[in-house]
Amino acid sequence: MDIKSKIYVAGHNGMVGSAIVRCLERNGYSILILKSHKELDLTDQAATEKFFEEQKPDYVFLAAAKVGGIHANSTYPADFIMENMLIGCNVIRSAYRNNVKKLMFLGSSCIYPKTCPQPIKEEYLLTGPLEPTNEPYALAKISGINMCQSFNKQYGTKFICAMPASLYGINDTFDAYNSHVIPSMIIKIHKAKLENNPVVELWGTGTPLREFLYVDDLADACYYLMQTYEGNDFINIGSGNEISIRDLALTIKRVIGYDGDIVFDTSKPDGTPRRVLDNSKIQKTGWAPKINMEEGIKREYQYYLDHVLSK
Repeated sequence: MDIKSKIYVAGHNGMVGSAIVRCLERNGYSILILKSHKELDLTDQAATEKFFEEQKPDYVFLAAAKVGGIHANSTYPADFIMENMLIGCNVIRSAYRNNVKKLMFLGSSCIYPKTCPQPIKEEYLLTGPLEPTNEPYALAKISGINMCQSFNKQYGTKFICAMPASLYGINDTFDAYNSHVIPSMIIKIHKAKLENNPVVELWGTGTPLREFLYVDDLADACYYLMQTYEGNDFINIGSGNEISIRDLALTIKRVIGYDGDIVFDTSKPDGTPRRVLDNSKIQKTGWAPKINMEEGIKREYQYYLDHVLSK
């Protein structure tokens, strides 16, 4: 990407999009097209087409999505599949029609089967049933991958796809019921500390293993791939490290300074038992993450204190 390129970051107010904007600005890019959901509803086909026709971006980072944790995905499955598929269809087709030089589609590790060999290689896609609690969201992301690949094959576009591990970091969504696991734990454990509650109860058994990636590391990888990669195969992006939900809770407890106990409600679902990506494809290119788990949680907790609680 030339430093004078016109770059559209879809979803710039979200955790991923805002990290991509920070990364681009650090690298000297200043011609950034940024539209909030109120300014541009990407589920609206006519509005999306008009936007692309008027703005004519050179490059697109498609980070806009409806996202949420197990509770949100289980409660609003129709919203998750419909809105995410509409966003993918509208943006990808408009990018093609308006001669976007390169587009990056951001997916999720939940596209892979619930049970498959670990670490998860890119070729394991569609080799088994998905995790039921987030299947609608996963199907929308799988369709986005296929759309990019199909446009590349039929029209010669340069649309690339990246599948990140579970993300956390600055600008995460903090809601006790509709957020992902790390911010949800931060809320509960911080509240217990303030109220001197002796116990924090969390969902599941605590045994599932997860891989987490700090969002600024993802943004760095996305920028790197937009500069260097043009293949039709999608690429995993992760930390390469996994942690149990119990150990994650204990790490957050330590960062917050909470002295009570963590207990697990085993009547609630665990989700996928283990999920760690095979990151060998991107590692072979020389890219590697920089922020470890404890440092990342410290940054996210400080963000929570400074920007969420202070509102």
